[in-house]
Amino acid sequence: MEPIHAFTDDALGTDDAVGLVTRLQRGEVSSSELVEAAIARIESVDAELGAVAVRDYGRARVRAQGAQRGWFAGLPMVLKDNVDVRGLPTQEGTDAFVAKPSPVNGDVARLFHRLGAVNLAKTRLSEFGFSGACDHPRQGPVRNPWHRDHYAGASSSGAGALVATGAVPLAHGNDGGGSIRIPAAVNGLVGLKPTRGRVPSDAMTRQMPVRIVADGVLTRSVRDTAAFLREAEKVYRDPRLARSAT
Repeated sequence: MEPIHAFTDDALGTDDAVGLVTRLQRGEVSSSELVEAAIARIESVDAELGAVAVRDYGRARVRAQGAQRGWFAGLPMVLKDNVDVRGLPTQEGTDAFVAKPSPVNGDVARLFHRLGAVNLAKTRLSEFGFSGACDHPRQGPVRNPWHRDHYAGASSSGAGALVATGAVPLAHGNDGGGSIRIPAAVNGLVGLKPTRGRVPSDAMTRQMPVRIVADGVLTRSVRDTAAFLREAEKVYRDPRLARSAT
């Protein structure tokens, strides 16, 4: 079975996130061009992958046309569907309830907004993030782009699948018992679980009786993950932790 990929001769090319930021800063490409390319790539692969929980293309296009601040200014990315994004439901990968649109951005969405990134969608996860594979009774599985008969791991399965195909250069994930590391491993990506407290998390995560979950990213290069942690620390730093060496 042939792997699925979205790489093509468009504005995104084959660059990783750091490469795209460099091109944005040089004026070689615009945020709108990258956002349109990423939307087209997501739509070209998602019917086979099943990675997207909810799309937010309209607001992404508006944001891309405006001025953003932050080192990742104008870079398209996606957020996992267990963090709050204003105006979108947080469904947690389950049909146990029908989520209402969140009235505000959670801390994770605010972090990426302050970094200048442009969110295109929310990605699917295993139900409540409790399983290492995402296979929903109604929506079906999130498929591995390297072999569609296999899972894309979990719980950050949609994030891993979209980054691995090249649909987006970077995706948010979070990890308690492997939910960044598992999809990174099975999709051939870089997936680091940051030290707890290194990156801000939403209130629900912070209020867990045992704080084992940390938020981070899935990327195609070590330098992308390092750049994210470096820039995130400029926005938020827990004074109880030593300063990052990145």
